[in-house]
Amino acid sequence: MFQIRNERAADHKTVEDITRKAFYNVYVPGCMEHYLVHIMREHEDFVPELDLVAELDGEIIGNIMYTKAKLTDSQGEEKEILTFGPVSILPRYQRKGYGKMLIEESLERAVRLGYDAVVIFGSPANYVSCGFECCKKYNVCVEGGKYPAAMLVKELKPGALDGRKWQYSDSPVMNVDEKKAAAYDDSLEKMEKKWMPSQEAFYIMSHSFVEQDL
Repeated sequence: MFQIRNERAADHKTVEDITRKAFYNVYVPGCMEHYLVHIMREHEDFVPELDLVAELDGEIIGNIMYTKAKLTDSQGEEKEILTFGPVSILPRYQRKGYGKMLIEESLERAVRLGYDAVVIFGSPANYVSCGFECCKKYNVCVEGGKYPAAMLVKELKPGALDGRKWQYSDSPVMNVDEKKAAAYDDSLEKMEKKWMPSQEAFYIMSHSFVEQDL
């Protein structure tokens, strides 16, 4: 039996372990995502209602977490939105649709909570099937007016972003202290840090931008 439910306090260690296994060596040697999960739950921008786990036959196999973020227009007006991440699936269950089900269920819950837009960073290949589109289409940029290829946008309410130019800012909790993350990782069961081809693909994507208007 498969179900999606809210994370419980008793799930915390399991979820962090799943996150570590899902991300280790994928983007860099080792990973920091499990440390982010560890500290995110106590941050004011964390959205507990959207902290979900995927459970298959009684085993937790995945998790998604959300934090509040904001968009600021050219007049300084701010708009509260959401971002998610990490979204983690145990490696042996990846590419089976469980991650997509987690995302879609969480987006439905976000709508019920009254949110109207989500901005994320990730490989477009993983998220366009859930309705995410290039940030340039919605005029959402980062500081400096750039449009990262990995920044994706989904309106939960059509017209929510109304064509204005918006600058995205995520929660301060996303600015992970690398030394603290490394120390936390060192306190856990040892996993081998190594180079993988996916790390070069991540470097290319994370340093790519959509062409700006002249």
